[in-house]
Amino acid sequence: MLFSRSSIRLRGHVSPPHPVLLIFMAVLAGAQQPSSPATAPPPAPDTNAELTHAIQLYEKRDFASALPLFRQVADSGNLEAIRYLGVMFGSGQGVATDYQEALKWFRKAAYAGDGQAMCNIGSLYFKGMGGPPDYREALIWFQQSGKAGNSQGAYNLGVMYRDGLGVAVDYQKALLYFRKAADQGENLAMNSLGVMYQQGQGVMADFQEALKWFRAAADQGNASAMYNLGLLYEQGKGVPADRNEAIGWYRKAADVGNLDADRSLQRLSEPK
Repeated sequence: MLFSRSSIRLRGHVSPPHPVLLIFMAVLAGAQQPSSPATAPPPAPDTNAELTHAIQLYEKRDFASALPLFRQVADSGNLEAIRYLGVMFGSGQGVATDYQEALKWFRKAAYAGDGQAMCNIGSLYFKGMGGPPDYREALIWFQQSGKAGNSQGAYNLGVMYRDGLGVAVDYQKALLYFRKAADQGENLAMNSLGVMYQQGQGVMADFQEALKWFRAAADQGNASAMYNLGLLYEQGKGVPADRNEAIGWYRKAADVGNLDADRSLQRLSEPK
């Protein structure tokens, strides 16, 4: 049986990547009160309220209504809105899919220092959206994203070095980037670390260490890690063999859509 290896996940361009709602306080120029209502400037737009409304519409899949609101907020320089526009153009949400337009919006956010936008650009180049795949360009953007503190960028670098995508296979670098992403809470990286310790890639095989990382990822809902825990318990690696415990983890993984776990449950339910 093979352990489930997390592959590169390009969440940046298909759905809002960890859409953390950033609260921007409106700063009004000039603290003085106007002498009369007639000379008062128009009130500053509440970009935070507009952004919140746009995200609510997006989550309801009302893309046609969300798009103009994101545009309006993006005009104020809001990086969250700018990134959402890139996501929508990159995945055809409320508009025709347009990777060049997506790239334009992501670049705008990236040049303002947005690490997630940098990761999204790397994802577009990696998957060849709008042109042939360009691993070299993807690597550059993932590196910039990782330097900016983005866990997905660091994770994607780990995948590229582990699998030799555009670079020579380098398990030591893969471990370095996976650990960096895992330390930031990226459960895909936690699962990948578990697989590398289980398989002895760049390190001595260590089932106890693999178990630790699989548990950490499973605690965050990672289905592959749940399946991998089931394998460890079924095979008795790093833990005493425990069929019931294995079935429990396979069931958890299957419940969230892991097909390997579903097949394992069917196999274990067959009469011997």
